[in-house]
This record gives sequence, C-alpha cells and structure tokens, in this order.
Amino acid sequence: MKFRLYCLLFAFVVVFSKRPVEAQPAQLPPAQDLRIYDIAKAVSSSRIEKDVRTLAGFGTRSTLSDTVSATRGIGAARRWIKAEFDKIAKDCGGCLTVTYQHNKVPADKFARIKEPTVVTNVIAIQKGTVNPNSYIIMSADIDSRATDVMDGKVDAPGANDNASGMAGAIEAARVLSKYKFPNSIIYVGLSGEEQGLVGGTYMAEMAKEQGWDIIGVMNNDMIGNIEGVDGVIDNRTFRIFSEPTPVTETDQERGRRRFYGGEVDGISRQLARYVHKTVSTYMPEMNPMMVYRLDRFGRGGHHRPFNDVGYAGIRIMEAHEYYPRQHQDIRVEDGISYGDVVEGVNLDYAAKLTAVNAINLSSLAWAPKAPAEVKIGGAVQPATRLAWSAVDDPNLAGYRIYWRDTTVPQWEHSRFVGKVNEFTLEGFVIDNYLFGVASVGKDGNESLVVFPSSLIGR
Repeated sequence: MKFRLYCLLFAFVVVFSKRPVEAQPAQLPPAQDLRIYDIAKAVSSSRIEKDVRTLAGFGTRSTLSDTVSATRGIGAARRWIKAEFDKIAKDCGGCLTVTYQHNKVPADKFARIKEPTVVTNVIAIQKGTVNPNSYIIMSADIDSRATDVMDGKVDAPGANDNASGMAGAIEAARVLSKYKFPNSIIYVGLSGEEQGLVGGTYMAEMAKEQGWDIIGVMNNDMIGNIEGVDGVIDNRTFRIFSEPTPVTETDQERGRRRFYGGEVDGISRQLARYVHKTVSTYMPEMNPMMVYRLDRFGRGGHHRPFNDVGYAGIRIMEAHEYYPRQHQDIRVEDGISYGDVVEGVNLDYAAKLTAVNAINLSSLAWAPKAPAEVKIGGAVQPATRLAWSAVDDPNLAGYRIYWRDTTVPQWEHSRFVGKVNEFTLEGFVIDNYLFGVASVGKDGNESLVVFPSSLIGR
C-alpha cells in the first residue's frame, strides 16, 4: 500500500514539475532615482560665482582677442578652463580626459573672421563604462563680445553671456565626476560662437565624421539673468528651445509624416520633453518652458550646428533677457547702465539651471540605449501595435510605451511593458493618438522617447 502511495506521489511530482512555468508579470522599475536628488543639491552657487568672476576678469574673451597674455583675452581664458577641468580630473582619479580641439579657420570662411584664426574648444570627456561611444553633451560658449563684434580689444567681460554657462559646465563636471555612468558625458567650452558658431560647427562635423553616437546636446547660453527688459523678475522659469524635426530628414521621411504625423516629434523635441519631465520630477520648484522654435527669433546658438548634421540638440537658457547687458560696450547713457558685468548675474539662478543640466546629464548617462527603430501599425483596427529593436544592455529592465493626444505638447500617458519587442495597446485607435517607446533601466532611468519611423510589415 505504501509503495503504491509513493508511486502516485512520484508521478504527481514528475507531471507537475514538467508543466511550463507561466510568464511572470514585468517587474516595475522604480519611478525615481534618489541619487538624482543628491546631484541637484550638490551644485554650488558659490563655486559658480567664483568661476564667473574669474572668467569675466579676463577683460575680454573675444575670439579675436589676445591669445598670448596670461591675464587677458581668450587665450588666458581657455587655458584657465582647461586647468579647472584638469583639477577635476585629478580629484576623480583621472575620470576626465581633457583636451584642446584646435581649428585653424581661414579668412572669410565665416563672415566675422577676416584673418586666419585658430579657434580652440576645451573638451572634458567622462568616459562611460558600458557605452563609451554614446555621449550626452553639456556645452557652453567661451567667447564674449562688445558692441562691435569685430573689436577684440575693448572690454567685454561677458559675465552672463556666457561666463554663466561656462561656469555651469565646469560645476556640472565637478558634481558628476563623483559618479560612474554607463554612457559618456562631455563638458565642453566652445569658441567662436559670436563669430558665427565656429567652434560648434567644427566639433559637430568632427563627431559626425568619427561616428560618435550623440544622445543629445544641451547648449547653455546665458543662464544667469532673472530680470527681463519687460520688467518681469522670475528666478524659477527657464526656456528650452528645440526644433520640431531634423533638417537632415529625407524627402521620403517628410512625405511620410504628412500622412502619419510627427510634425513636432523630432529628436530634438524629444530631448526637450525629456528635460521638461526630468525637471518636473526632481526639481518641481522650477518652471521649464518649452519653446517650439530652434532658438530666439532670428538668433542662433551652438546647438544649431549639431542639429545641422542630424544630432538632437536644444538650448537651455533664462526666460527673461535684459538686452542692455547683451553685446554692449560698458557705459552709462541716459541713466541706463550697459554692459555684461558680474553684477547683472543672479548666481543662485545660475546654480539652479546648472542643476537642471546635471540631473538630465546623469539620467541620460545612466539610462539604457534607446530602441534604434520603432515601428507602428493599427490602421482601421481597434488597437495600436508597436514593435521595436531590442536593446542589448545589462541594465535594461524593459520598455515603456508613451502616448498622448495629437494636440498635447507633453507625453501624457505611459505603460511599462517589460522586456518584449512588441506590444499591442487594445482599445487605442491609432488615428487619435501619438505614440513612442523608451528603454527603461533597472534603476528607473529612461532613454529618450523614440517616435515611430516606419510601419509594421513594410
């Protein structure tokens, strides 16, 4: 009798042990990465003030100014910037590779360079541990200008434009050098902005030639003014400028968009949305203001050359400008003080916008790679199907599908779907929404959202 019971028990165990294991529900990654709160708090306004004063103290940083003096001109400024990056590299045990990027510009290649001129960028690269050729970039401009953009001798301290942004890039490097990231971060001071976006153009073209995988460029140009020419004083709001779609798209891509949508869903716009979302999560006291425009009306910045060769790039800057402090000789006329001096910079605000950059740099540097291609289907169906290429990343937790109404600027809704390559949203009519997919890390950090670029089955 006992023998028969043992046999039955053995058969039961064998039969049920061979049953297929049911798929477990996807484990939801954390909604927030607590390290990012620490990064926002670590940014120091006093260190930024010291750096702004030092940069303004070089008298002028015009691209056409003295390059030999140890105390005045753009040569002294860029050597000091490199020395600061070198100090950070030493303190973090060599985590930064700091170099100059020289570009000899012939006469008249740019309208504001009349003689052969060496334009030099200062680059500090914090190499990623998993994806060293994937870069998220924080850029700022080294140079300044006076009323006459061709005058390299008159004082042009450029305290806000753009010692504030350059000081922010240095401070971001100080803070983030304490961490390790799978993706690489670049902190760069670009030269020649006032002469025609010279330094950015050279770096962007070089990156394209060398096959850099640039996740995005966050250009910081004037991040220290809170008093607008219209009388508004605001130390919380800042602008994020982004172009709607890449200028490098093909006629086929442009034609497809006419029927499938995506007029405001280019890669730069997704980067702008990402910054908006990250700030809303980790710095809710700030008021990010997305501006649907490449830059200010009729004006330009150093993110544009990266856009021109097909990279995602945005401009982060103050919301309210005071024009008498921009591109002006230092003087007083009719009781109005002109000139870009340190007294016009709000250092606490500059620190906040530096923190805005630092939390987005870290979030993207910790995130898995984005899906390389997202496809969509569902025409005349009661459901929308999405499919994407798998991401090979040890930190990958899965993927999140985003959707929004077609007239809404931000992604409104999302669903984490785990480690799958396709998913069908039942009950969602494809005509009524816009969709995208992002990779999600085990720590909760996400890639940029990728908008569908082709149809399933085509």
